[in-house]
Amino acid sequence: MNLGIVQMRCGADPDANLARGCDMVRDAARQGAKVICLPELFRSRYFCQVEDHKYFKLAEEIPGPSTAALGEIARECGVVIVAPLFERRAPGLYHNTAAILDADGSLLGKYRKMHIPDDPLFYEKFYFTPGDLGFLAWKTAHAPIGVCICWDQWYPEAARLTALRGAQILFYPTAIGWHPGERRQYGSQQHDAWETIQRGHAIANGCYVAVANRVGHEAPEGGGEGLDFWGQSFVAGPDGAVLARAGAEEEAILVCEIDLGLLEVQRTHWPFLRDRRVDAYEGLGQRMID
Repeated sequence: MNLGIVQMRCGADPDANLARGCDMVRDAARQGAKVICLPELFRSRYFCQVEDHKYFKLAEEIPGPSTAALGEIARECGVVIVAPLFERRAPGLYHNTAAILDADGSLLGKYRKMHIPDDPLFYEKFYFTPGDLGFLAWKTAHAPIGVCICWDQWYPEAARLTALRGAQILFYPTAIGWHPGERRQYGSQQHDAWETIQRGHAIANGCYVAVANRVGHEAPEGGGEGLDFWGQSFVAGPDGAVLARAGAEEEAILVCEIDLGLLEVQRTHWPFLRDRRVDAYEGLGQRMID
């Protein structure tokens, strides 16, 4: 089967971004993709560069207008769609969420981002309540998948628990980029670390990893350096090899053929799941072990 990754630029108009995302999903479906993932918070520019209450107006309920539009495409094209959205759960309660739309257009479930960063130009704790649904997997019409979001991608515990719930493909919708002032000195190593750890999740769990990032420069409305989103969305196989990668500057629709039958071979030849010492991991529930 084919996976589809949408790497897109996000502008100031949420409706235009939704329409653009829908067009790119349809294009991926025409190219044969059966499970298609959009980037994190694709309906807007990355507003978390500043703390401003006005951006709460971007949030929507799930199910809501975006899931309705994408669900219709899922039904028409017979594809599964991972749709990352700014969820309004209740007044004053918001999540960074991915909705999973099955190939019949139904809302199969949702994942709420568990790890919430608070770094310069990534002030997500101001907007998002940490997820409370746990790490999940869904048996979609085309494959068993799991979803984590951006900052989750640095945590091996998140990948492991998602894989243990049955995910054979782990999607990471993402909004990550360089601070322009740091790009020359640190850009290469920052990107290498980001890609390497996710390829490591594929190896450690014997699964496919698919990462959808946004691309382009985005600055806050009031001015500032902004962020250079580095694109380079990719798909890694269960041995960690990169099977497909988009560029760093342009929008892209990445369609990559995978073979879920290889997971049995990978997991029996490198039996990491078999040899886990589940009797000896009690310390993982502690912040530090003194």
